[in-house]
Amino acid sequence: MALTITGLSKTYPNGVRALKNLSLSVGSTMFGLLGPNGAGKSSLMRTIATLQDADSGTITLDGLDVMTQKDEVRKVLGYLPQEFGVYPKMSAIDMLNHLAILKGVIAAGERKEMVDALLQQTNLWDVRKKSLSTYSGGMKQRFGIAQALLGDPKLVIVDEPTVGLDPEERVRFRNLLSEIAHGRVVILSTHIVSDVEAVATRIAILRGGRLVDVAVPEELLRRAAGQVFTAVVPSAEVTRVQAAVPVSGLARRADGVHVRYVGRADALAGARPAEPTLEDAYLLVTLGGERVA
Repeated sequence: MALTITGLSKTYPNGVRALKNLSLSVGSTMFGLLGPNGAGKSSLMRTIATLQDADSGTITLDGLDVMTQKDEVRKVLGYLPQEFGVYPKMSAIDMLNHLAILKGVIAAGERKEMVDALLQQTNLWDVRKKSLSTYSGGMKQRFGIAQALLGDPKLVIVDEPTVGLDPEERVRFRNLLSEIAHGRVVILSTHIVSDVEAVATRIAILRGGRLVDVAVPEELLRRAAGQVFTAVVPSAEVTRVQAAVPVSGLARRADGVHVRYVGRADALAGARPAEPTLEDAYLLVTLGGERVA
């Protein structure tokens, strides 16, 4: 299974250029799509998901033309958007059965087996008969994954899934994403670096509608080596420091504010080298120029 995007561009009627000649190839893996808000991530996901047309460019999914064969693509697609609607008074099991029928799973036995398995996989079996309006944010997101997996899709798109979740639910959701990635293309689009770091085997970084880098996490970390430093500064100096250097982290301690930054060692007095994290590497890429591997 392979997803190939070539020369994709999209400008909205208000003049916003959301995608600018973007090209990208994704194989059967957990693929992370990183970028700040407004980078074009959701525009790209919606275009791949056949929810909007591009102005130019092509997308193929294992030989299918996403632009012209939308019905065929939707048969092998699972999609969890940032916000998705449900019938709040319906139970999870009834809603999944309803959606399975809409997706073409007509045989009652096959449908029951599929729905029961997804409820178990997403840890919703014990609350399957409760109305969706009673679900917590994390439970609703896990239900979102369950509905996205109906019909055993070959491509799963997950857009900003952990925004607003508490730390425990975020970890649970990331573990679930890792479980479903075997044998299919899974694209996780987010601005939260830790989500991608936990699950993705390959990462693309968008900025201003353009693809600025594609690499495995290890390569991003290798490039960041020697460019990450920490220094201790007085609290009164934090605002000045943030204006002077790209800061990737701050921690207030008894001896002052521990500043983590990328760039040059001599930018701050007393700076010491630090082991890079993916957050540091991501910051360096977004500060730099276009570099696509």
